[in-house]
Amino acid sequence: MATIAVVNTRGEEVEKIDLAPGVFEAERNTNCVRAAVNRQLARRRQGTAATKTRGQVRGGGSKPWRQKGTGRARSGSRRSPLWRGGATLFGPIPRSYGGRINRKVARSAILSCLSALVGENRLIVLDRLEVSEAKTRQVIEILSALKIYDGRRVLILTEKNDRNLMLSARNLPAVDVLNCGNINVLDLTLHEILVATSGAVRRLQEVYA
Repeated sequence: MATIAVVNTRGEEVEKIDLAPGVFEAERNTNCVRAAVNRQLARRRQGTAATKTRGQVRGGGSKPWRQKGTGRARSGSRRSPLWRGGATLFGPIPRSYGGRINRKVARSAILSCLSALVGENRLIVLDRLEVSEAKTRQVIEILSALKIYDGRRVLILTEKNDRNLMLSARNLPAVDVLNCGNINVLDLTLHEILVATSGAVRRLQEVYA
């Protein structure tokens, strides 16, 4: 069982905690991670593109000209896909791009990302993380004390929603705050450093162990 140091907001070690092997030392499965990321990116698509078929285009109720005797090709509607202003054949229709993946695949993807963060020493555990008011300067001071305010993308994982912390970090383009209940594969793969509170780590171990 691996252990990790718990530090305070000044970067000083205060204790060590054990990490559940089934959560932070799981077998890494890149195929599951890829499937989960692709699904999450696909679900972001609006899927609202639409074109009109012959039944939806206005007009075209009468035959343009009689069937025979004119010397022209026969035509039954002014809204044929062959005509200007006509309908569209095989055009896009509103749809959902999300798709589905198995629950075990999604779980394996999360555990693979968490295990990779621990294995590559990219996980920092804080004893607690509180900001007294919505000030970006407070978040910058904390990240500077942890020596990770250097342009790398940082994901802060909390046990519960903290409005002041979210407001304080939203002006920093490389820093995002996430509740551990909303943890997802895309955020774990996009960020280089994960800063989690000890409460968030315990919560993850309760859910995934």
